[in-house]
Amino acid sequence: MKSECQSTRRSFLKTSLLGSAAALAAAKLPAAMAAQAATAPGVTAATSRVSLVAGKDRAKIAFDSLTPFKSEIAAAIGTKRVVLKPNNVMINRPLCASSAYNLEGILEFLHSIGKKNIVIAESPANGSALDGFHNYGYDKLATKYNAKMVSLDAEAYDIMYVMDEHDLQPHAIRTATMLMDPKNNFVISAAKLKTHDMIGITLSLKNIVVGSGIKDSGYGVSRSGPGRGRSDKPLIHGGGPHGINYNVFTLSAKLHPDLAVIDGYEGMQGDGPINGSPVSQKVCVASLDWLAADRVGAELMGVDFTKIGYLSYCAKAGDRGQGDLSKIQVVGEKIQDHVKTYQLPPSWEHVTSWQKPMATA
Repeated sequence: MKSECQSTRRSFLKTSLLGSAAALAAAKLPAAMAAQAATAPGVTAATSRVSLVAGKDRAKIAFDSLTPFKSEIAAAIGTKRVVLKPNNVMINRPLCASSAYNLEGILEFLHSIGKKNIVIAESPANGSALDGFHNYGYDKLATKYNAKMVSLDAEAYDIMYVMDEHDLQPHAIRTATMLMDPKNNFVISAAKLKTHDMIGITLSLKNIVVGSGIKDSGYGVSRSGPGRGRSDKPLIHGGGPHGINYNVFTLSAKLHPDLAVIDGYEGMQGDGPINGSPVSQKVCVASLDWLAADRVGAELMGVDFTKIGYLSYCAKAGDRGQGDLSKIQVVGEKIQDHVKTYQLPPSWEHVTSWQKPMATA
């Protein structure tokens, strides 16, 4: 982290608060006023704001993406603990995981608004979260910002239920209490722009939902031998496209981020969320409306939002956030200036079969 992060902090407060005149003007407007300002005859009023920032410094664009919402974020956090949830699918594959530079920008922003009660929390698909944090350099950030590192697998959990498309029966799963306690915790999803071989794309919501499913200690460390235990994450995947999309949608009622920060500095295309290839895009998306952030993320990836089942369900529900692009005010950069057409997963036809009845899928 030396070359990128040492220069970043010195320049955060000096340069990142300047930005463009348009971004500053939008930052000064309360959400309702910003929506009215975006309204014109024949134009639908914006109901959500999403920040889109581009640049060559990964930590700084994360910081800058949050600046337009500075007062709103500070008020929303209040005295709550901040739970920063990275997207660490695996503990030993950097491309599939949230970059330490992205977390650096988020932590520096939280520091700038006086928020210090912070935990970095995760339950990766394989191995120990703490090992992954060390591998990716998060431990250095925890020391620098006095944040606590937490393995969700060792914390309290609640029981929720998901469906498997093969038997259509409810299955109990253990979900991390820390990620669904809005009274005491403010959850930030530090996600990435990535394709996904089962659900199409994975952005801020899926990072929280699937990350909430916990596993037994030692699971994934060894592929054989006694005491391996079990993981509840596969149950969330629901046995196929119908199951996973329905489960992520259903669980999103209680499991969703309070703040979405989606790192697109280097995304993943193709056979994601683990084995894909990198896409250099150098952008960052942020919003207090996670669905609006994921909607913009899909646009940046050149992916048809209507093909993504769980996000389409959330948009249709009407109570999860704003999924209508015409009602989203994008602050900062223009989406069309930064779109990259991501290579879709080889399993795309299967991924999108949720659109057909299960009997004929």
